[in-house]
Amino acid sequence: MQNAKLHFSQSENNYQIKEAYKTLRSNIEFSGQNVKVVSITSCTPGEGKTTVAMALARAFAEAGKKTVLVDADMRKSVLVGRYKTGSVRLGLTHCLVGRERLSSVICETDTPNLYVIFSGPVPPNPSELLGGRIFGKALENMKQVFDYIIIDTPPLGSVIDAAVVAKQCDGTVMVIESNAISYRFAQRVKDQLDKAGAKMLGVVLNKVDITGKGYYGHYGNYYGKYYGKYYGKYYGKYGEDNIEVPSKPKASAEKEPSDDDLDELNYLAGVMRKD
Repeated sequence: MQNAKLHFSQSENNYQIKEAYKTLRSNIEFSGQNVKVVSITSCTPGEGKTTVAMALARAFAEAGKKTVLVDADMRKSVLVGRYKTGSVRLGLTHCLVGRERLSSVICETDTPNLYVIFSGPVPPNPSELLGGRIFGKALENMKQVFDYIIIDTPPLGSVIDAAVVAKQCDGTVMVIESNAISYRFAQRVKDQLDKAGAKMLGVVLNKVDITGKGYYGHYGNYYGKYYGKYYGKYYGKYGEDNIEVPSKPKASAEKEPSDDDLDELNYLAGVMRKD
């Protein structure tokens, strides 16, 4: 198991903001005892889904729940650059291609009860890896160890990865930036989640200007422009007016492992089970 220190901004340590995430945590807990694996997505880049995912995982950890945050945004991870300090060598990609055990890519953080799996190198076939049997097996094994699994996924308005992950989760939360996303676009993204068989837990309205000074609006414009260009470079044909759901995942270039192979990976080696 790896070790990592997390860096939180001053705003993320704000009392009011932390209380808001505690409310979100409570709402998820009241959604049912069987809701343990929650994916977080958004319509477009820059709406703050990674911030919400990290803050939610942190809120569960502070409540005494053993929690793991999985960075499944393998095309353009925001988590690594924003929160990680120190050296982390292995990530989710290494596990999904069968090169490392799950226990080897998990990072124990300096926040008690909070663990993180960073994305790792950018693979050529992220959708296929996230929809493959190794990822499903990893989720099954993590359920035996952690109380809650929070998965940060790419924007569903850009690529289909979030829907692929959502169908394997107990629930999905969609993050929407205030005054930035049209109702029609948000509805289309929700429809894609419905088609994938995902259970919608609700929507988080993010970057609401509660001060009247327009700070959050400026923040949204800055990140929207930056990440919009960056994601556009990689996600090409996907956008508000062109959301596609592949009818069948493309065949992976690597041979699918057998059930015996998955068991032999011994994902739980070195990971403490929950009490």
